[in-house]
Amino acid sequence: MTGLLVIGAGGFARETAQAVRDAGEFTLLGHLDDNPALHGTEVDGVPVLGGCELVHDLPEARVVICVGNPRDYAARARLVRRLDLPADRYATVLHPTAAVSATSRIGPGSVLLAHCVLTASVRVGAHVAVMPHVVLTHDDVVEDHVTLASGVRLGGGARLARGSYVGSGALVREGTTVGAWSLIGMGSTVLGDVPPGEVWAGNPARRLRRADAPALDELATRTMGGPVR
Repeated sequence: MTGLLVIGAGGFARETAQAVRDAGEFTLLGHLDDNPALHGTEVDGVPVLGGCELVHDLPEARVVICVGNPRDYAARARLVRRLDLPADRYATVLHPTAAVSATSRIGPGSVLLAHCVLTASVRVGAHVAVMPHVVLTHDDVVEDHVTLASGVRLGGGARLARGSYVGSGALVREGTTVGAWSLIGMGSTVLGDVPPGEVWAGNPARRLRRADAPALDELATRTMGGPVR
């Protein structure tokens, strides 16, 4: 089997490593992480081999990037840019309990954890993190670098634009768009379109503030035509 490197050694990376083990499609080689204190240690029995740049010394290995959290949900996109690997180096990891319809498509570097459902003609881009028990229904579009935390539900024809983050248990109404690099708080109900670069929460969801610009400005300039403001 082809070897796989999981970049990152935090919670999402550990969950992905377990999914890789459960699926049995790849040989799990280990984690890569830029924290030198982790080098030479093991995480859940999986070795941390070194820093992220080690991917360039192991050209035969496939790669999946598993970093980021609600405080810095652009981290995965920044690392993809920094490593500058060709798309064919990236693996797509599907937990064996994920239900993906034959009409749905998933991009390179994306991870679908346990009990996710993609019903019909769902489009998931590259480097998307889909946590357990997420349901994506007919004609949903999830663009590159999006994060869907556990239990998110999207109505039909919804769109999550590039880099957006949707918190645990949030509901997004059918036909609704969440703008690029916006964040939806956990448990929120999104009933209308969310502009780019904003934080929304509540039931129904309302604007709280703009997204944290220092973390997002460079990426937003490249994908939205200007910084987050």
